[in-house]
Amino acid sequence: MRSTTVLALTLLGLAGARAQDTPPPAPTTDPTQVRSGTYRLDPAHGKITWSLGHLGFSTYYGQITDVAAEANLDAKAPDKSRISVTIGTPSITGLNDKLDAHLRSPDFFDTQKFPTATFISTAVEPTSPTTARINGTLTLKGVTKPVSFDATFNQAGFHPVDKLYTVGFDGRAVIKRSEFGITAYLPMVGDEVTLRLEGEFKAVP
Repeated sequence: MRSTTVLALTLLGLAGARAQDTPPPAPTTDPTQVRSGTYRLDPAHGKITWSLGHLGFSTYYGQITDVAAEANLDAKAPDKSRISVTIGTPSITGLNDKLDAHLRSPDFFDTQKFPTATFISTAVEPTSPTTARINGTLTLKGVTKPVSFDATFNQAGFHPVDKLYTVGFDGRAVIKRSEFGITAYLPMVGDEVTLRLEGEFKAVP
């Protein structure tokens, strides 16, 4: 009897070990398989890269690194999904100390007076199985205007490093800075600013 019990416990232990060793399913690129729910942007993997024409000689690039976002995803009805984003404007950088100080000044973002910018989505329009146009309102330097960006779903699944369920997107938007009262050096420095968005969102338990 004792040997039978030991054998049963051993088999149960082996089965449990195999279950723990079973790798999670591979990430999916099928958006219909994404888990619906609330997600928060991983701050270490959520950045905005901006670019604009500089005096006709080049396209200048910089980044915005303080980005917080929360998304409510509905895989079965993507048009019901929503996202809200908060940006810390002092994190806007041109990767040059002198330029960074100028960007924070009243000429540009006036970050002491306006330390945050926000984007709140109002509608999601699917444009293909893996893309959508996100419409919403952007508040920047005290001005609120309608803005849209195009988002592309990359994949979803358990992240191999932190083991958390993760959804990855990238996106692109073009805004006119003059519409938000940022008019310094126009038209020599471009009015149209291209924003490239990258984000890994973690499921909220």
